[in-house]
Amino acid sequence: MSTTSLTPGTGSLQPTLDQVVTRPLLRKKRLVFTILISFLILCTSLLLGFHAYIAWTLARPHIDPLHSDPMRAAQLPYNNVTFPSLNGTSNLDGWFIPGKSDKTVIFSHGYGGNREELWVPIYNLARELHLQNYNVLMFDYGYVHPNSKRIMTGGIQESQELLGAIHYIKQVSSGPIYIWGFSMGAGTALQAALQSGNDISGMILDSTFLLNPDTLYHNMKQVVNVPKFPSLPLVRLFFPLLNGVSLQEVPYNKVTSTAYPMPIFFIHGTEDYKAPYGMVEDMFKQQKDPESKLWIIPKAQHELLYRAEPKTYMRRTMNFLNGITTTPMQANLGIPSSL
Repeated sequence: MSTTSLTPGTGSLQPTLDQVVTRPLLRKKRLVFTILISFLILCTSLLLGFHAYIAWTLARPHIDPLHSDPMRAAQLPYNNVTFPSLNGTSNLDGWFIPGKSDKTVIFSHGYGGNREELWVPIYNLARELHLQNYNVLMFDYGYVHPNSKRIMTGGIQESQELLGAIHYIKQVSSGPIYIWGFSMGAGTALQAALQSGNDISGMILDSTFLLNPDTLYHNMKQVVNVPKFPSLPLVRLFFPLLNGVSLQEVPYNKVTSTAYPMPIFFIHGTEDYKAPYGMVEDMFKQQKDPESKLWIIPKAQHELLYRAEPKTYMRRTMNFLNGITTTPMQANLGIPSSL
C-alpha cells in the first residue's frame, strides 16, 4: 500500500498567510465603502428633502382666519363683494367700504396675511380713508382661502387678482383708483402696474417685497443659516416641480428698472430684515413722476412702519393721496355684492 503527501507550494489545502490576512481586509474595505455610500445617499436625501420642503411650504403659507370685519373693528358700514381675477382663473372675496366720493383705495395685503393684516393695522387706515371720503376695497388673494387649491406665486397670479379688483372697481365707480400695498402685496402692485398702469392713479408701497433670488435667500437665512449654494438653486429647482409655477416668471428685473406712469410713495424701514431698503432706494431713483416720494424710517421693521411713526405715517400718506387726487365726483354708492 502506498501513501502520498502534499508538500507546501504544490497543492496544499491550507490557506496561505497572505490569504488569511487579505480576506478580512477586503471585507472591512467593502463594509467601509458601503457605509460611506449609504451615508452619502442619506445626506443627499436629507439635503434634497429639506429644500423640497422649503419650496413646498413657501407656496403654502399659514394664514390666520379673519378675526373681525369693518363694522365690528372700526364702525364702518361695508358690503361683502366677490369678483374674478382678470384672467378668470380664481374668485376673490372682499369688503367694500363706500365713501362720499368716487375715489377708491384698494388694499393689497402681504404674504402670510389676509385682508385684515392686524399688525399694520389696516382697520385704522381704512377708518381714516373713510373720513377722507375714499371708498375702500379690502380683499383676500386667492391662496388665502383655506379650501382653495391656489398656491402663492410671488405675484404672478396675484397680480391678475389685483387687476381683477381694479376691474371690479371700474365697473362700480368712474373715479381714480389707488393701490396701497404691503410687503409682497406692494411687489404685486408693481407687477400689476406693469400690465395696466393707466388704470392706477397712484400707489403707496409699504415695506415692498419682491421675490427675487436675493430676497428669497435673505429670508431663508432668517430661518436657518444655509449657504447660498446649493440652497438657493435647489429651492428654485424644486418650486416649479412641486408647485407648477416657476419663480423665474416673476419679472423682478423689469419691476425694479421701470419708471411707472403714476406717482408712487415708497415707505420702508432701515431694520427691515425681509426686504432690505436698498432695493426701494434704487427703484425710487428710476421714477420720473415729480409727485413720487421716498420715506426711509430709521429703526423701523417690516410692515411695522405705521407703528413706528403712527401720526407721521398717517399724515404723510394722506397728504400724498390728497395731493395727487383729482377733483372728486359724486360717489356711486349702489355697490352690488358681486359681479
